[in-house]
Amino acid sequence: MAATGLLKKAATYEDLLRVPDHLVAEILDGELYATPRPALRHARAATILGAEIVNPFDRGRGGPGGWLFLDEPELHLHADIVVPDLAGWRTSRLPAIPDAAFLTVAPDWICEVISPSTEAIDRGKKLAIYAREDVSHAWLINPASETLEVMALASGRWTLLATHVGAVVVRVEPFDAIELDLSALWTTTPGPGPSS
Repeated sequence: MAATGLLKKAATYEDLLRVPDHLVAEILDGELYATPRPALRHARAATILGAEIVNPFDRGRGGPGGWLFLDEPELHLHADIVVPDLAGWRTSRLPAIPDAAFLTVAPDWICEVISPSTEAIDRGKKLAIYAREDVSHAWLINPASETLEVMALASGRWTLLATHVGAVVVRVEPFDAIELDLSALWTTTPGPGPSS
């Protein structure tokens, strides 16, 4: 099912709440969008990426700490409601996750795992909203093409810093304190278990 604007009038939060749970609902530029939940390969890439950065950057294990991360948080950014696949906040800006259903503080980093049904929205409307909200870093991951695009915000515009392809080991802003083995994002099988 392709994502399309579903309403002609400005969408409201009540409209969003009526979208069935099996879809991801967002309000972008006044339009309600509903897209399918990520395919399993896309969900796996997001899960593995989160696992790679949470310990060193959120928990401070093997890395500098100083971040908070959430999977698929609902963000209310002015009139827009967006749901990035992953988002991270520096603890200097968000020292604790509030007991709430959504956040109004824009993240410092977002990651979108793109697919054919979400690519136009992720690259268009959502990147524009993130730029307006001064999100400093954006990553676009595509498991089908095994690519990671790394962008930084400069003077209100996205600058492509790097595109990494395939099974490579990289250091990537803003998490360049550690190496990331991108092959782990593309595999659909678990790593080796403990030896017996």
